[in-house]
Amino acid sequence: MVALACIALTHCAAFGARPTGERLARAMRSPQWHHGRFENPQASWTDLTASYLRLFARSEPDTQPSVPLETVSPAFDTPPASGLAVTWFGHSSALLEIDGVNVLVDPLWSARASPIGWLGPSRWFIPPAKLDALPVDAVVISHDHYDHLDYGSILTLKGTRARFVVPLGVGAHLEHWGIPRERITELDWWESTRIGGLDVVATPARHASGRGLSKSNRTLWAGFAFIGSKHRAWYSGDTGFHDDLARIGERFGPFDVTLIESGQYDANWPDAHLGPELAVEAHRRVRGTALLPVHWGALQLAPHPWTEPIERVLVAAACHDVEVLALRPGERVEPTEHPPLERWWPNAAWRPASKAPVLGTKNGNAAERIALPPCTRSG
Repeated sequence: MVALACIALTHCAAFGARPTGERLARAMRSPQWHHGRFENPQASWTDLTASYLRLFARSEPDTQPSVPLETVSPAFDTPPASGLAVTWFGHSSALLEIDGVNVLVDPLWSARASPIGWLGPSRWFIPPAKLDALPVDAVVISHDHYDHLDYGSILTLKGTRARFVVPLGVGAHLEHWGIPRERITELDWWESTRIGGLDVVATPARHASGRGLSKSNRTLWAGFAFIGSKHRAWYSGDTGFHDDLARIGERFGPFDVTLIESGQYDANWPDAHLGPELAVEAHRRVRGTALLPVHWGALQLAPHPWTEPIERVLVAAACHDVEVLALRPGERVEPTEHPPLERWWPNAAWRPASKAPVLGTKNGNAAERIALPPCTRSG
């Protein structure tokens, strides 16, 4: 009903467009394409009954901030002295400055993660920088869900000279919104493109796609490795835990910094998102050095307390001596300089992993869960 109302009222350009023609033909040639859509090599498990019942249950406490969040206005007047910097804007939006190339990841500048301006999850703060003022050479989109492929942000970036690097099929949305085809590069898993001196490689993820009420998974989802002359970074995209993580690390690691989704999870759909503990384990599998937890701190998409992702990441990271970058929205740091961790978020109630475990399945079987390695922290 919402989709029909949106179409009737606004023609709903934000829904985008489906892949057709050669774009669809290329998608169909992908090893990930089966039975008329993209599929994960590992099956996923979801408890639909419990998920729906939770919609009508009493909401958890502290799922949103009680006071406005403090943000930082970043400055990009000088390039990073180390050659590598990362600025986090909340949720999964980040700017990577890596060996002279600036990559904007999953920009979400709209007030809501929704095709409709008055409905859907709303962000908790005004973006700490103007989107069209950022120094951007390339825009990388991990998949076409509304909290990652934001219609309003793409329209703003259309006026720049930035290239767009996206998984297979996602270019249909961009071209529908006026991005010239020559500025769009679509990649299957393990494929790469070069921007300046930076190689951008699409890496496997375990997720899904879609912007409407039908024909889901007609576009691909991915993470991305960024390989420069001196530095390397990896962005997980939205993903559950999967078997290719170690292979990513072997082929493209070690990474100076990883941006790994750590929030907006639920035990009823544990294969769609990593959750905090498996985010740390994914970081270890891909051979990361500093971990920047993303996909939290900007809007509510799951019923857990809003500070819980970062609190649980820190606990899991301490077990394995993993360095964590806990940035304020808008904060810019150079990961190889090992900036000190500052707890900028308030003390609020949150559930430890022992009381609210989120463990994905090995292959869609709820009885076969991924086992976390034992804590190696001494003392």
